Amino acid sequence: MTVADVDAVLRRHPAARRDALIPLLQEVQETRGYLSREAILQISRHLNLPAAKVYGVATFYSQFRFRPPGKFHVQVCRGTGCHVAGSARVLQAVVEGLGLRPGETSRDGLFSLEAVACLGACAQSPVVAVNGEFHAGMTPDSLSAVLDSCRAKACDDARAH
Repeated sequence: MTVADVDAVLRRHPAARRDALIPLLQEVQETRGYLSREAILQISRHLNLPAAKVYGVATFYSQFRFRPPGKFHVQVCRGTGCHVAGSARVLQAVVEGLGLRPGETSRDGLFSLEAVACLGACAQSPVVAVNGEFHAGMTPDSLSAVLDSCRAKACDDARAH
């Protein structure tokens, strides 16, 4: 995330005050997918708040990330409906298949993993979202096919460039 990216967001909110902290954090994260150390410092200066306060608020909420997401951001729903339908096994399959724990990004930057409280598609449980695209009724086997498809797309993209 560049200083200019964050500045562009902050310029859209010139009179922002303390009550705008969470919306600013959300908007900055939306720009690049995560909150960098520099972004936290810029927001703190803009709102005239200590950086520790801004970081404290950001770390309190699980929606905020402090590392860039992978090219394929995998979200496994752990809400009640998905839990009852077997999302723990699906999450374990992702952990084993990617060698990542929730909150981590693979060294090659291809995958990141997040366990989320609810994706809002309870009737289709268990649900996994990859870059916002929902995959319903997931099992460890069907999840493996989704991850293989992502890998194949990454290879195709690499060959095209």
